[in-house]
Amino acid sequence: MPRCRVDFQTFTREELRDIAKAWAAISFAFAVLLLGGTRLFTASPGELLRAMGTAAVTVGIGFVLHELGHKFVAQRYGCVARFKSFDTMLLIAVFSSFLGFLFAAPGAVFISGAVTYQKSGRIAAAGPLVNIALALLFSALAVFLPAASLLAYGASVNIFLAFFNMLPFGSFDGLKVLLWDKRAFAALFLGSLALMVVL
Repeated sequence: MPRCRVDFQTFTREELRDIAKAWAAISFAFAVLLLGGTRLFTASPGELLRAMGTAAVTVGIGFVLHELGHKFVAQRYGCVARFKSFDTMLLIAVFSSFLGFLFAAPGAVFISGAVTYQKSGRIAAAGPLVNIALALLFSALAVFLPAASLLAYGASVNIFLAFFNMLPFGSFDGLKVLLWDKRAFAALFLGSLALMVVL
């Protein structure tokens, strides 16, 4: 399978295509929400561009870096890790956004190799930690840069992504972290909850 080098990690071309596709779809879906659903069709080009830019920079980056956090930590443990988009779920996300809500499961990093509970927990924790770091970064930048509303939105979206993914259910990151270390789970879950209230 053809490969290309991006920074210090190796991605397949198919994986890069899936990442770009998921980023574009989730950014578009959130842009629709920002515009109020069907108002997309009456929005001016400027409004559409601002909504798409806001969604791509805040939600899009948050989603992509969350998944890459999982991938990079898994690769650090010597595992094979590859992102795969869920195309049907991307379509559902786009369509649901026109109804005024968003049901999104854009994709996931699939990991193969010798993964213990400890490694699985640390790999899972990487995603929410990325979102917490992004939320704090957006919040700090909002103090110094003129685009305060965009940055505040980026902070609130990313801390919500961290909290949501730390819920200890099903295939969520939270359950994997909980099975690995209850103290780590409590720190991430309660920390993201506290920040969600503050930011």
